[in-house]
Amino acid sequence: MKIKVLLADDQALILESLQIVLSMEEDLEIVGLARNGEEAVKGCEQLMPDVVLMDVNMPVMDGVAATALIKERTPATKIIMLTSYKEVEYVLAALSYGAEGYLLKAIHPKDLAAGIRVVQAGGTLISQEMARKMIKSMNNTASANKNEFGLTAREVEVLHKLAAGLRNQDIAEALYLSEGTVKNYISAIYSKLNVKGRREAARKARDSGFMDH
Repeated sequence: MKIKVLLADDQALILESLQIVLSMEEDLEIVGLARNGEEAVKGCEQLMPDVVLMDVNMPVMDGVAATALIKERTPATKIIMLTSYKEVEYVLAALSYGAEGYLLKAIHPKDLAAGIRVVQAGGTLISQEMARKMIKSMNNTASANKNEFGLTAREVEVLHKLAAGLRNQDIAEALYLSEGTVKNYISAIYSKLNVKGRREAARKARDSGFMDH
């Protein structure tokens, strides 16, 4: 039985080279190619691959959002995030949605194929460093949830930057997030704090002692 693999990456060159390299492995079969998260979700529903190699940053829908949807709709599908060093936060988010692990884009093709086999056999691909970051992130979230508004650790971080006067673009760069993700965090913060804009949010953050953390 060959392992059915779906590849998701918005760069045609990467998609093609992955397809060529992995097709040379006797036990792997590339069943589909996706250029964004939306195509990856549809591809999983139609083609029922065993494993998805999922790029993190893609247009229309990114790899994290696609992971969340795939795990909801076709939970048997295993997902490996393809990532660069900078995208730790995205990987943590994808792992929290149930991704089986991640591999760095610069990996040797043979190691990539080996990673697919590990995950198909029920294993995970998470380095000790990433596991430590996950635990730390979970602990942060747990302690931050003690705050009166129920903000997550991530939302508190965004609120800090926002109250310090940073623009969305600057917050995104500082926290290695996309601008769209930052906007989502900000709207969640506004609704939890019950405020309408930045100035009000900053004032409430200062009054509630968030800025002393």
